[in-house]
Amino acid sequence: MQGSMFPFGSTLPSEAFVRFPDRSFHFQPVPGRLSWSRNYAAKGIKFICALMKSSHNGENLCFPTVRMSSSSSSSSSSSLFNHVGSSLLFQVHGNVYPTGYYNVTMYIGQPARPYFLDLDTGSDLTWLQCDAPCVRCVEAPHPLYRPSNDLVPCEDPICASLHAPGHHNCEDPAQCDYELEYADGGSSLGVLVKDAFAFNYTNGQRLNPRLALGCGYNQVPGASYHPLDGILGLGKGKSSIVSQLHSQKLIRNVVGHCLSGGGGGFLFFGDDLYDSSRVVWTSMSSDYTKYYSPGVAELFFGGETTGLKNLPVVFDSGSSYTYLNRVTYQTLTSIMKKELSAKSLKEAPEDETLPLCWKGRRPFKNVHDVKKCFKTLALSFTDGKTRTLFELNPEAYLIISNKGNVCLGILNGAEVGLQDLNVIGAISMQDRLVIFDNEKQMIGWMPTNCDQIPKSKAMNT
Repeated sequence: MQGSMFPFGSTLPSEAFVRFPDRSFHFQPVPGRLSWSRNYAAKGIKFICALMKSSHNGENLCFPTVRMSSSSSSSSSSSLFNHVGSSLLFQVHGNVYPTGYYNVTMYIGQPARPYFLDLDTGSDLTWLQCDAPCVRCVEAPHPLYRPSNDLVPCEDPICASLHAPGHHNCEDPAQCDYELEYADGGSSLGVLVKDAFAFNYTNGQRLNPRLALGCGYNQVPGASYHPLDGILGLGKGKSSIVSQLHSQKLIRNVVGHCLSGGGGGFLFFGDDLYDSSRVVWTSMSSDYTKYYSPGVAELFFGGETTGLKNLPVVFDSGSSYTYLNRVTYQTLTSIMKKELSAKSLKEAPEDETLPLCWKGRRPFKNVHDVKKCFKTLALSFTDGKTRTLFELNPEAYLIISNKGNVCLGILNGAEVGLQDLNVIGAISMQDRLVIFDNEKQMIGWMPTNCDQIPKSKAMNT
């Protein structure tokens, strides 16, 4: 995933408007997917579309993920009220390079069918390409989702959460239409439905809650398109799967992942799969409430400050790479080029894998071959009187291209519409457990062997 699902804005915009022929439609911006995400392996920004059906002259459009919440739970779910504390564990597939994204398998519908979904903490709505019928869909690993007839009505709080106050117009009270547009040019249009999801708790017990999801029947692929069935929105909004499960009293409102640098890893919902005392914690920012943000940071290079401070930062698994604002990116790359000028590396502009690559005397096989030439970066967050460091060793910001060159996995966010926003993408979260605790409003991380899946009686694969 090259990009980020975040929306446009000077820092982290709280809302945005998309103009259409007969109206202005408000949508929640997405990070990495952040409301939009890109995959640099595909030379773009990976994006997710929240789907909605349009009643405007049959015009179909597609856009970034939105947030919705589950306003009701099924009878089978309500009987599990007292099982909060048990977690859901999922196997993750994919990698930053060369695949360009991480995905998980979800079983949805009756009977339950498998769908490969893009893992995205930068957006909220989970959606599938949908045979409603489909006006325009793209290649996917599985047959199109056949929606249930359980439509989310326009008056449902989930639907209302997808629109700005004053912009929630019910042209058809029986259904919730939504439209989303992504920064990489991708879009999706569809309607909200509810359907059964098949999950296994880590204690072995099964559950089948009915959750709201997007049935997207008109997709326009963006620059970072890759073939998946849809998006798994894991953001903070009411429409996210985690928020809906929590509202049904099925899990703690905690989501975390461990992305392996070698590919794969695991995802979990709930709070009983880690030792909290071993985790480095910092508070979620009260200024950037729509995203998983620890607030503003100061950038260090090799243990010394770069003088770059007050950098608004967001975590986004939907972005393959890490993004810095224009000034920060230019300053950092200038420092790195100066450092490397005295070493045996030379820039390799002919390698277009990423914007900045270097070649050695002979091709590199892995980052370990060249890491001694690069220094550790760190983002410093201040939480009250406590300073917390999020360190990026060379493995957390470099890749080895298929040409054997080493490339910088930190990109210029201004080139993809991020403005002042800085995005910590999947590359920089590899080989550590990253936890978003929405109940305590904390973000945590610790070094972890992500190839080692936690022991459990059942895992969702």
